Amino acid sequence: MIDRARVIRVLAAMVVVAGMIGMAVRLPLDQQVQAQAGRKSADKKKKNPGATGDPEEDRQEQERQEEKKVDKSQSPVSINIDTNIVNVEAVVYNKKTGGILQGLKKEHFEIYEDGIRQEIDNFASPDAPVTMVLLLEYSKLVDLLGMPTGGYFEPGRIEILRPAYEFVRTFVQPKDFISIVAFDIRPTPIIDFTDDRNRLMGAVNLLIRNNPAFSESNFFDALKFVLRGGVGDSVVLENNRQEKSEYAGLYEINARTAILLVGSGIDTFSKINFDEARKTVENSGVPIYAIGTGNMFLKRYDQQLDPGRGLEMYGIPDRMTLLQAQNTLKTFADSTGGKYFPITFPGEIPSVLQSISALVRNMYSLGYTPTNSRREGKRRKITVKVNLGDKIDPKLLVVQHRQTYVEPKDRK
Repeated sequence: MIDRARVIRVLAAMVVVAGMIGMAVRLPLDQQVQAQAGRKSADKKKKNPGATGDPEEDRQEQERQEEKKVDKSQSPVSINIDTNIVNVEAVVYNKKTGGILQGLKKEHFEIYEDGIRQEIDNFASPDAPVTMVLLLEYSKLVDLLGMPTGGYFEPGRIEILRPAYEFVRTFVQPKDFISIVAFDIRPTPIIDFTDDRNRLMGAVNLLIRNNPAFSESNFFDALKFVLRGGVGDSVVLENNRQEKSEYAGLYEINARTAILLVGSGIDTFSKINFDEARKTVENSGVPIYAIGTGNMFLKRYDQQLDPGRGLEMYGIPDRMTLLQAQNTLKTFADSTGGKYFPITFPGEIPSVLQSISALVRNMYSLGYTPTNSRREGKRRKITVKVNLGDKIDPKLLVVQHRQTYVEPKDRK
């Protein structure tokens, strides 16, 4: 008879050896994943960049830093409680010709909240540079969804990165501030705000050269991070010794802001749900322009994507999931005053980016103080009208703007 204890010891030794060999084989791949996702090695000792070496001066510096800290236990909203200003970005175009109207003045606009006209306090014409975040879905899921577009010659993620590269090449102008954030299981800033086109192209090329690390696409969490800020991975293309950094959201920036989102709209594992994400985007006052991907995948495999087949067990979204994702992108874009552009073929990208550029470059910034002082957490509807007198029929004018926001709610 074979000694059972001896056999167990031999098997255990084989498992240990196999594990050590596997770790040695995976090491280069793990290093590559860390490079693309910005998961830098942790610096255990938190260094104070303002330290002088004098204990008394260091103590005073620490006290000054403590005074600057703010209470972030409450979720921020798009309305500043002190001023109650509601900001609205609006684009006006002719329904018949599609031409965007330029040269409009404050007296041409009318704002209504729940049917009651409001007085316009702030007005800015579309002359200022743009501050934008290029938000890219970068997970193993996009490699799957983009496979029919790229075929055997390029990875599926090129469906995401091709529009991003063309946007940087054709859109960015001096004094614009563009940041690139990629997300999978969590959002990672690839490059901070800059108008340097070469640095932005380098950030896109970094994503092209590497591979997604996770299958999850936490879309809602990424939107919340970009709009409201929070603690996240340090910027990849910066020499930051800290593993984590704190970021401000776009809603805090006093400038013309927008988000260009390139992704499928699928959310797999976010901490917040659709309702919370919708409330976040509506209250931010930041228009979202969404380029929807995965459409070729849906059209080619539509007959095999019936719900109930258990495709989700293999990481393949069914037809209903893909259709809901498209509706999510359209809802977020429309409710914030942006626009949704589904693309199927690479040839559509130039015209889509040209439309986005025209819309973003011609946004009028309006601001008003609501006459309704109610604070019950209810949704309010915003309507913007343009009156040009006899110059053009008002029925031909389309005003693209955020549709609603949720009023603050007092704690009882």
